[in-house]
Amino acid sequence: MPPELSDHFKNRRPSAIRQAQIIFSQRKGKDSIQVINLAIGNVSLPMYPAMKKRMNELGDKGFKDGVVKYTPSVGTTEARNSFLNIIASEDVDTSNLNCMITDGGSQAMEIMLLGVCGPSSTKPLMLLDPAYTNYIEFAKRLSIPIVTENRDILDNGDFAILDLQKIESKIIAEKPSSLLVIPSDNPTGQFLNQSQLIKIAKLCVKYGIWLVSDEAYRQLYYGNDGSSSIWKISENDVPGISGHRISIESSSKVWNACGLRIGGLVTDNLEFHKKSVSEYTANLCANAIGQEVFGSLAHESSLDLKKWYKSQREYYRELMYSIRGKLLKEIPGLIVSNPEAAIYLVIDFRNICDDIFDATDFVKYCASEGKVDIDGRNYTLLLAPMGGFYSDSNQGRTQMRVAMVEPKDLIEKTPEVLSRLYFDYLNK
Repeated sequence: MPPELSDHFKNRRPSAIRQAQIIFSQRKGKDSIQVINLAIGNVSLPMYPAMKKRMNELGDKGFKDGVVKYTPSVGTTEARNSFLNIIASEDVDTSNLNCMITDGGSQAMEIMLLGVCGPSSTKPLMLLDPAYTNYIEFAKRLSIPIVTENRDILDNGDFAILDLQKIESKIIAEKPSSLLVIPSDNPTGQFLNQSQLIKIAKLCVKYGIWLVSDEAYRQLYYGNDGSSSIWKISENDVPGISGHRISIESSSKVWNACGLRIGGLVTDNLEFHKKSVSEYTANLCANAIGQEVFGSLAHESSLDLKKWYKSQREYYRELMYSIRGKLLKEIPGLIVSNPEAAIYLVIDFRNICDDIFDATDFVKYCASEGKVDIDGRNYTLLLAPMGGFYSDSNQGRTQMRVAMVEPKDLIEKTPEVLSRLYFDYLNK
């Protein structure tokens, strides 16, 4: 008899953002189907030019002899300065900020959870529901409780404005160790402006809890308010805010370098930083080659970085508004979120589906057997069921997240492919 798996492994299911891809990989005849994978934020755009140049010069940057050594656990000075240079381009004084490099933003999330809650904690992490699924999954892994304040999607595609009184009541009742926000939000695409962040920061200072901000999409906003960041909050705005803040940083999204697996954990609390590095020594260090490539951003001017941000915003703004309009036209009655920020749309079938429609089942259908013929070629669509982004998965039963990550010509086929897959599924 083979040895027994742990209860944790027995109950483990793939993340909501990987489910469809795994199912499709096991599909018979998959090589004859063009898949449009919008389930995971795996950006297809090229990296920032200096990063591409650095990647092409790796042989001249100390790797020609084939030796790839560990870096310091905190990360190379150059890679750390890259994240600080990016934050500084927001007209922020970074002299009191401390940065550690991690294997992707995901590893920064886990280290953060260990630092503000700790494994098997009695103090919960507070999220805004729906929340990025990795925070939910890492909390399960570490046996950390979660408390949430809900945001409902309205029929017009807006997510409900945050109710600060409800958030404060939840803080008082549940006594979380920290409140996590994503100003340019994944998965909702909702944008929290600087005024809202300041109000949230005041609550965190008032109740002595950590303010954690995932800023992977910081410069991807589509309104006129400008970017928002916890690092733009001054002591004049929120007396006592210094030492309360942690941000999750990433090379994946604005910089289009998902596969580099370079993230950052930035804080204005020196003790938290020192202990984070101590914790990360068990991981040894982040990807050395990824740090080398990403380190090129340490030398870029704020002017050049701002030009890049503008180009990325313009690309996503045009694409997302266009796709939203076409989805509403192809499937009348579908709810499609208004793209305020980030690179995601949330679609909700609640007003047009029957009581038994389940987004997870529909996603499985698309990945395992669904296909539509367009001009002699078969297509299918991979999406992420939103149940995985809620603390209560039943809340997202009719919803899916759509990531704007495939090449533009494939994304533009999405409204027709989704419409035909949906009606084929109903007739199945």
